[in-house]
Amino acid sequence: MKTFLYFLLFMFLAVVVILIAALLGDLGAWYLAWLIGTAMIVLIAAAGAALLDTEEKQAAAPPAPRAPG
Repeated sequence: MKTFLYFLLFMFLAVVVILIAALLGDLGAWYLAWLIGTAMIVLIAAAGAALLDTEEKQAAAPPAPRAPG
């Protein structure tokens, strides 16, 4: 949970910096796209890791007994 809070803090700081850059220059749109892309790839990688972890746990677990009928 601590890592996630750090992620949110740094993303908030990045948004603030990018908003300032958008107000001061014409590269703000590029930086905004970079921020959104970076956040998306981090979230997709985390979801993939969670899915892989779940699949590995299911593969290692013994099969559940089947109910008769």
